[in-house]
Amino acid sequence: MKILIVEDNLKLLEAIADALSAEQFLCITTGTFDDASEKLLLYTYDMLIVDINLPGGSGLDLIRIVKKQNPSTGIIVISARNSLDDKIEGLDLGADDYITKPFAMAELVARVKSLLRRRSFLGSETVTFGDITINTTAREVSVNNVRIDLTKSEYDILLFFFSNPSRVLTKESIAEHIWGDNMDLADSFDFIYSHIKNLRKKLTLHGGNDIISAVYGIGYKLEITDK
Repeated sequence: MKILIVEDNLKLLEAIADALSAEQFLCITTGTFDDASEKLLLYTYDMLIVDINLPGGSGLDLIRIVKKQNPSTGIIVISARNSLDDKIEGLDLGADDYITKPFAMAELVARVKSLLRRRSFLGSETVTFGDITINTTAREVSVNNVRIDLTKSEYDILLFFFSNPSRVLTKESIAEHIWGDNMDLADSFDFIYSHIKNLRKKLTLHGGNDIISAVYGIGYKLEITDK
């Protein structure tokens, strides 16, 4: 999962990124309103973690941008102000959760995981399509109830597909989601083909249905018949 963290306290920004990266989340960080707004206009994120008070603008305006550009993005607001008005305004704009500084990093990580489950998998820590199951908490994949070993990239790609069933995903969007905003500098995305080829091989080798199909000239799609 790709998360944009916007926080002007650089020590806190680094601590949040470290804590979430340790949980295998892909973290993109910035400390200013202008840089954050540019990123939100250029790229898509699964989640935005945003402070209200930022150099150059308000985190509330960033929420407005997100909801206009990509309404499905989850949002957690963090702020030093324990104001009921700020909390209500953030939630009214579409934020999913609100946490006040100072906070325990373990609590923020738990809230991120909970929001991921609510947003993508109806609150469940496991999601199943056909004979393939992902446990998002343990980061484990099973085929016909037998656990299989995937690389980090293979797991992240499969989770991305499971979060977007029946939706055509371009190679560019897969690369950006898994490896970050700098992937738009790549000369080609042929390596995506290799990762998906290996992923499909592992799933079918263990008796799973080949539910990832290529869409000629565009990308790939998770074909869903039964969930």
